[in-house]
Amino acid sequence: MDELGASVLDVRGLTVRAGDAVLVHDVAFTVARGECVALVGASGSGKTVTARAVLGLSAAGTSVDAEVLRLAGQDVRGLSERQWRRLRGATVGYVGQEALGALDPLRPVGREVGDALRLHTRMTAAERVDAVRTALAAVDLDPDLAHDGRLAGTLSGGMRQRALIAAATVGAPDLVVADEPTTALDAAVAVTVMEQLRAAQRRGAGLLVITHDLGLVAGWADRVVVVDDGTVAEQGPTSAVFAAPEHPVTQALVRAARADRSRDDAGDDAGDGARDDLAATGGPTILAGRGLSRSFAGVPAVQDVSLTVRPGRVLGVIGASGSGKTTVARMLLGLEEPDAGTVTLDGAPWVPLPERDRRARRHRVAAVVQDPGATFDERWTVERVLADALSDGRERRARGALGGRVDEALRQVGLDPALRPRSPWTLSGGQRQRLAIARALATSPEVVVLDEPVTALDATVQDAVLTLLERLRDETGVAMVLVSHDLRAVRRTADEVLVVHGGRVVEHGPAARVWAAPEHPETARLLAAAARLAAGPS
Repeated sequence: MDELGASVLDVRGLTVRAGDAVLVHDVAFTVARGECVALVGASGSGKTVTARAVLGLSAAGTSVDAEVLRLAGQDVRGLSERQWRRLRGATVGYVGQEALGALDPLRPVGREVGDALRLHTRMTAAERVDAVRTALAAVDLDPDLAHDGRLAGTLSGGMRQRALIAAATVGAPDLVVADEPTTALDAAVAVTVMEQLRAAQRRGAGLLVITHDLGLVAGWADRVVVVDDGTVAEQGPTSAVFAAPEHPVTQALVRAARADRSRDDAGDDAGDGARDDLAATGGPTILAGRGLSRSFAGVPAVQDVSLTVRPGRVLGVIGASGSGKTTVARMLLGLEEPDAGTVTLDGAPWVPLPERDRRARRHRVAAVVQDPGATFDERWTVERVLADALSDGRERRARGALGGRVDEALRQVGLDPALRPRSPWTLSGGQRQRLAIARALATSPEVVVLDEPVTALDATVQDAVLTLLERLRDETGVAMVLVSHDLRAVRRTADEVLVVHGGRVVEHGPAARVWAAPEHPETARLLAAAARLAAGPS
């Protein structure tokens, strides 16, 4: 590698078009060796489009032009896909935004992580295994994954995200591009991942982080580039930009992040106390799980979990990545059959039960899953997705009459109705997440199970979505199960909190009490890690 401070990525006059639409216009920034640069902006602002363009990964049908596009000193304009493949993994490591779709679920984890070494080095097989073991351990994954044949599809979302980080850094590239690297991770593992990326910096790699998490940026990034509507609105040293933001978009993002932090510091005690009083009174149950257990390939994922969800209440489910949170959510939805235990809906059997016997009541329970992109038919438009939900599958006959309701559903989650003719796959990750929330709410359900519903959203949209969920809870009495590693979102929204560790419930109680006086060491560890992540490297 060249000396620290030399430019490893130089971008000037970058413009990306899709047909007549200009997605990114005249973007310019640099990343030096040993430097962390954060690319931030609202969902759909062009952050990911910019990152993928500089890596030769632009979507089909788009064109990329640039005055300068240099990677580790090499002009990469006009490279063929074969030439790009020689660079990816060796010169540049990439962590994509959606971990659940980025790894081949049918390939062993060790092979997925070790591909960069197999393709770009002359290491022996044994040397590669040793290097992969080291990379996996550095992101808090079992080193035996390097050689025990476990498939990527058996990992949780958070574990897959960590495997991607390992794959991006194992080859010691000159530049690491990480798109929302901590989105699917609990705070404790997010700190581990950021420290691993920081270690790559110390070795001389440049780091480009695309994120909506301004708390993460403030703690870890040297410089920040703010993108708005496909152009650079503002850039400079992180501390200077955040202390005195000049552009209205930057001001709005910083204001939302500060409001979120103030809410954390204040603890929202008055609101939490009022909700805790309600929780103490009990009340009717709309959804209940009793003794739920589930194993995969003989390995327990969930063990004897019981919970109760009441109308108009929000139950937060938190825990480390791989703790079993998503498996609990899938059993509540009837998408995963438990090995033992039952789920009831309004007192009647719900799980286990044949789906045909659930179908008439299916509209009463809605879901927002962790990877919304995988649930959209790429042939459908945004309008058809929502019309299908609003009409209970009869959208072909009802689509014309549903136009106004489709627009209302989009506006409700902060999306422009002009997106109606677009494919969900042309939307940003944050926009797809909001579309998934709109689809879930379209059936006016009595219970909504939300698995990481706001992790892909910037601070302003996250605030809007959480405000929306709170309003719907208060106005309609809908019950919610909020499964998340985002402790700020859970603290703000949940009335009660369930802490899962190793597949078991280790703590359960009113949200205010759990935050103020955690009783289990795992709860205390998660809360301390969240504070550590926001503080940045020591």
